[in-house]
Amino acid sequence: MSKSEYITSSVDKTIRIGFEFGKQLEAGDVVCLDGNLGAGKTHFVKGVASFFGIEPEKVSSPTYTLIHEYSGDTPVYHFDCYRLKHEQEALEIGAEEYFYGDGVCLVEWPEKIGGLIPEDAIRVEISHIPGDKRKIIIHQKQ
Repeated sequence: MSKSEYITSSVDKTIRIGFEFGKQLEAGDVVCLDGNLGAGKTHFVKGVASFFGIEPEKVSSPTYTLIHEYSGDTPVYHFDCYRLKHEQEALEIGAEEYFYGDGVCLVEWPEKIGGLIPEDAIRVEISHIPGDKRKIIIHQKQ
């Protein structure tokens, strides 16, 4: 698997990188977003969603609801597993049906449900770097 690296110093640029990344996605893809709180994962999701015709302002972190569903050219399912204690909680809301369904799934805190994540999931790492910047590493599909 190859990887691409980007440095961003603004929310707008993070959203643009997400938009460009969205161009390679298709229904059935699962994207795991790794990064600390406040790293910019949700802004990246806004960019991906905007590629599929979803207004970025409609995208918010699903921290308290676990998943937000967005209807676009292809459905976008945005998971936030931060508050999960067990994989069983994700199973109860039908996570596997989403992962093998008709949309693109973007999963924040995927390590909380690691056993449910498909093997071919795409990984995106977002981290803080000095100077109030972010590094985004995308492990590309082959």
